[in-house]
Amino acid sequence: MADDHRVGDLIRQLVHRLHTTSSSSSSSSPISNSNPNPNPSNVKYATRILSSRMTPSITADEAAMAYSIKSQLVKQGKLSDALSFADLYSKFASITGPGSVKNKWSVLYLLKVVSEDRKTNANNIQTVSSVSGGLPALFEPELNANSPRVVKDSVSLDYEGNGDVKGLSCSDSMKLRNGGVLMVSKDPENLRDLAHREFTELVKEENNVSEEVLVRDVLYCCQGIEGKYVLFDESIDGYALPDTIRVSKPARIMVRKLCELGWLFKKVKEYVSETMENFHDENVGTVAQAFCAALQDELTEYYKLLAVLQLQSMNPIPLVSENASSGNYLSLRRLTVWFAEPMVKMRLMAVLVDSCKDLKGGAMAGAIHMHAQHGDPLLHEFMKRLLRRVCSPLFEMVRSWVLEGELEDIFSEFFVLGHSVKAESLWREGYRLHSAMLPSFISQSLARRILRTGKSINFLRVCCEDRSWADAATQAAAATGTTTRRGGLGYGETDALESLVTEAAKRIDKHLMDVVYNQYRFKEHCLAIKRYLLLGQGDFVQYLMDIVGPELSEPANTISSFKLAGLLESAIRSSNAQYDDPDVLERLRVKMMPHNVGDRGWDVFSLDYDARIPLNTVFTESVMAKYLKIFNFLWKLRRVEHALIGAWKKMKPNLITSRFFTKLPKAVKFRLILTSRRCQVLWNEMNHFLTNLQYYIMFEVLEVSWANFSDEMEASKDLDDLLSAHDKYLHSIVEKSLLGERSQALYKSLFMLFDLILRFRSHADRLYEGIYEFQARTMEDKTEPSAHSRSKSEDSESWLSDGRKAITQRADEFLRNMGQEIDAVSKEYSSLFKGFISQLPVQQHIDLKFLMFRLDFSEFYGSAF
Repeated sequence: MADDHRVGDLIRQLVHRLHTTSSSSSSSSPISNSNPNPNPSNVKYATRILSSRMTPSITADEAAMAYSIKSQLVKQGKLSDALSFADLYSKFASITGPGSVKNKWSVLYLLKVVSEDRKTNANNIQTVSSVSGGLPALFEPELNANSPRVVKDSVSLDYEGNGDVKGLSCSDSMKLRNGGVLMVSKDPENLRDLAHREFTELVKEENNVSEEVLVRDVLYCCQGIEGKYVLFDESIDGYALPDTIRVSKPARIMVRKLCELGWLFKKVKEYVSETMENFHDENVGTVAQAFCAALQDELTEYYKLLAVLQLQSMNPIPLVSENASSGNYLSLRRLTVWFAEPMVKMRLMAVLVDSCKDLKGGAMAGAIHMHAQHGDPLLHEFMKRLLRRVCSPLFEMVRSWVLEGELEDIFSEFFVLGHSVKAESLWREGYRLHSAMLPSFISQSLARRILRTGKSINFLRVCCEDRSWADAATQAAAATGTTTRRGGLGYGETDALESLVTEAAKRIDKHLMDVVYNQYRFKEHCLAIKRYLLLGQGDFVQYLMDIVGPELSEPANTISSFKLAGLLESAIRSSNAQYDDPDVLERLRVKMMPHNVGDRGWDVFSLDYDARIPLNTVFTESVMAKYLKIFNFLWKLRRVEHALIGAWKKMKPNLITSRFFTKLPKAVKFRLILTSRRCQVLWNEMNHFLTNLQYYIMFEVLEVSWANFSDEMEASKDLDDLLSAHDKYLHSIVEKSLLGERSQALYKSLFMLFDLILRFRSHADRLYEGIYEFQARTMEDKTEPSAHSRSKSEDSESWLSDGRKAITQRADEFLRNMGQEIDAVSKEYSSLFKGFISQLPVQQHIDLKFLMFRLDFSEFYGSAF
C-alpha cells in the first residue's frame, strides 16, 4: 500500500509539473516544490496512460536513445546542455541495486517525447489539450482523410467556459471535456501507427540505401566478395561504406563491425588456399594439411550459416509499426546476433593462422595448443575438436615409433630425428630429440621415454637381429587398453599416451637388457676387459712381461707383430687364462701403436679387445681409446715394477759375495759397501713408492670402480642406464689413475719418476755386473779368462789385461763413479718425488689424498717441504 501511495504522489507531481510548464503564467516563475493538487481527471488519465500497454514498437536500446537525445541537443546548438546530459546520463546509468530505476530506457524515451512535444508547442502547433491546460499529446500525426483533424490553420479554436470548442462538432467537443485531452481515436494503437509512419519517413529521408541492400552487401563481404555499396578499402585493410553513401552513423558503424567477419574469413581462406596449393611442399607437412582440413570443415559450417542467412535476407524488413518480433527477416541488428558465435570462432581461426604461418609439425601443434587454454566453454570445445584433427598425424607418428620402431616422418615434423649412421653408432648418434618440434603438451621426460623406446626397438632389430620385441610391444598395448592400429591415440589423451609409452618402454627395455646380458654376455666381456686390458689377471701379465721383455727392448721398427702375437698365445697357454671362454680369448689381440724414431717396443706395445656388434655400442672407438690409455699407464707401471724386481734379483746374490773382498784394501772395501748400501736404500725408496702406487691403482681404483659398476649394472633398467654406468666406471678409473685433464701435471711428474726408476735399473745392472766380474776375476787364473769376463761395461772389459793392483785401482775408480751416478739419481728422485707428493693435496679427487697418506704415512717427505 505504501508503494501505491508513493506512485500516486509521483503521478500527481508529474501532471502538476507538466501543467505548470505548459501554462504561460509559470514561464517566469520557478516550479513549486510544494505538494501538487492537479485536476483529478488529468491524474486519472495520466494513470491510465502509464498503466496501459501502449509501448513504442522500436527496440528498447538505452544507449541508442541516450545517443539520440544528445545528438538532438547538439543539432540545436546546445553543446553545454549536451555535455550536461551526457554527465547526468552516465550517473543515471551507473546507479544500480535496490531503489534504482530498472527500465531506464522508458524514462529516456518519455523525456525525448516530452521534449519533442514542447518543440511542437513552441512552433504554435498546439492540440486542444494544451489549450485546455491538459497533458500535451505524445504525437502530432498527420491524420488521414477519414480522421478528424484539429489544426489551427484550418479551424479557429476558441475555448469557452462551457467546455465547447468553436469549430468542432458536438461529438468532437465532448472529447475535450473531463481533462481537456483530444482523443483522436478510442483505439490507442492509432497514435502508434501514425508515429511509426512518421519515423519511417524520417529514416527514408536520412538514408539513400535501404537496410535490405546493406544486409545483402554484408553477407557478400562475409564471403570475401565486395558488395554494391560495401567495398574493400585498402587504406584501412577492411570492408567499409564509402563516404559518398548516405547512411546513418549507427548503420555505418554496424556495417563496419559486421564486415570484420569477412576480413577474418578472407585471411583464413587465403591461408587454406595457399597451403593446399603447396600440398606436397616440404615446408607444409602432414600436420599443416590436417590443420587446413580442420579449418575447411569449419568454413563449410560457416558456408551453411551464410546460405541460411542469404535466404532470410530475401524477405523484406517490415515497418517498425508492424508486429515483426518473430518475423522471418534479416536486419543489421539480427545479423549482429547471428554473427556473434561465428565472429568468435573466425577471430580465433585468424589468430591461429597468424601463429602457425611459418610453423610445421610439432611446433605448429604446440602453438595451437597454447590457444586452447581458454575459460570459454565454447572456444575450449572448438579448440579441442580442432586439435584432435591437427594432432592426428603427430600421434600416429608416436604410435608407430613406440610400438613398431618406424619413423614415418618424410617432412621432418616429428620431435625425433633419425640419421644414417653405422650400426655401432645407432644408439648414440642414430636418433635424437628435435626440441623445436616438441609440442608443449608433451613433457621433456615423456619425449625422452618415447625416443628411448623407439631406439630400443631399432637397436634390437638392426644390431641384435632380434624380432621378439614385437610381442613385448603388443603386450604393452594390451596392458594399457590401447589398440596397435592407426587412430588409437588422439589429442586430449595424454594420460593414455603416457601410460602406453611407460608400459612399452618397460617391456621393451627389459627385453633388450635380457638380450644384451644373456645372448651377448655383456658382463663376461666386461670382466674379460678388466682381466686382460686392465691387467687384472696377474699370472698372465707376469708371464707375458717375462717372455716379451727381450723382444720389446729392441727398436720398435724391428719388432714383428706376428711374433708378439705368438708370444701372447704362449702367455695364454702358460697361465690360467687358458681356461677362459674361447670366444673371449680369440677377441684378445696384440696392437702396435704408431711409433717415432728412437721408440722401443715397450713404447708401442699394447693389447686390444675386439668388441663386435652389438657390444661396440658400449665399447666404441672412443671408449676403447680410453681403455688403451689406461692399459699403457698400467703396462708402464708393471714394466717399472718388473725392472725393480730384476734389479733386486741381481742385488741379492751379490750381497753374499762381500766376504770375498775381506782381503781388499780398506778403502776399496769401504767404497764397495757404501755404494751397495746407497743402491739398496734407493731401491727400497723406489720399491715403497711403486708398491703403494700399484696397490692404490689395483685395489682403490680398479676394484672399487668395478664393484660400483657391477652394482649399477645390476640396477640398470635400460641401455641408457647401462651406458651411463659404464661411462661412469671408465671416468672413475681415468680420474683416479691421474689420467684426467685436471691431473696432467701430476701425470707428467709420475712418468718422469718411472723413467728415472728405469734409469736406476740400468745403473744398478752396471754396478752389480761390475762387482760380479771383479769377484770372478779375482777368483780365477789370469791366463784363463772366464766366460763371464765379457761384460757389457766398457770399464770391466779392460780388466783381463791388467794385474791385481791395476784391477784394484780400476775397481776403486769404477765404484767411485757408480756411487756418484747413484747419488745423482737419488737426488733427482728425491726432488721429483717431493714434487709429486706436494701436488697430491691440491687434487680435487679425494682418493688421491689417500694415496698421499699411503706414500707419506710417517710425514717424512712432508716435513721436508
